[in-house]
Amino acid sequence: MPVQVIDNKAEEKRDPVKLILLGDSAVGKSKLVERFLMQRYVPIQMSTYALTLFHYDFVKENGEEVDVDVWDTAGQERFATMHPAYYHQAHCCILVFDVTRKATYKNLEKWMAELRSFREHIPCIVACNKIDTDPDVVTKSFAFAEKHKMPLMYVSAADGTNVVALFENAIDTAVAYRKNPEKDDLMTQVLDILKEKKPSSSSSHAGGSANAGHAADAGDKADGGEAKQVEGS
Repeated sequence: MPVQVIDNKAEEKRDPVKLILLGDSAVGKSKLVERFLMQRYVPIQMSTYALTLFHYDFVKENGEEVDVDVWDTAGQERFATMHPAYYHQAHCCILVFDVTRKATYKNLEKWMAELRSFREHIPCIVACNKIDTDPDVVTKSFAFAEKHKMPLMYVSAADGTNVVALFENAIDTAVAYRKNPEKDDLMTQVLDILKEKKPSSSSSHAGGSANAGHAADAGDKADGGEAKQVEGS
């Protein structure tokens, strides 16, 4: 659990893990991120063509600093495929479907196939969103998660159920994967070696930044974030 959120950490001091979200349009990916980072939920769908990058840096109870880049599709999934930059150096993926729309669940296989073409081994978590519309769904199992041996979490961006737990789980998973990647994940190992040899440099992502405030589920501590726009083409 974070004990302190670090706002506006200098880029040259950051060494982030990268967390991405995948799923069909309007399954609630952006709303989940907003719920986690901003402590508010605005039920208005606003999609853009650029990728959105959120900075979330914090200190753990043991004093370890963790830097996280949370990437949001921001509407690109409407074109049935994502820009390769979205997958580059990702350490964990949250696959989201809308429990009220069966097609979004079926399409998880498509998103999974695309993910594996870029990041073959990174861990994934399946998020069953909008459970506030059907609370009994938490008693059901889903074959996709069982087939691919992925954790399944039941969440709601609308009322905040399990949102903080989802992202904390994903962040812990991303950190663990970067420390111990699959032996045949050559790209991750090479990039980590290069990072060790070179001093950190300022990010070249375009766009401004904005404080994203704090977020929490009921009974959980508030979290904060910083958002940036990244060109998607």
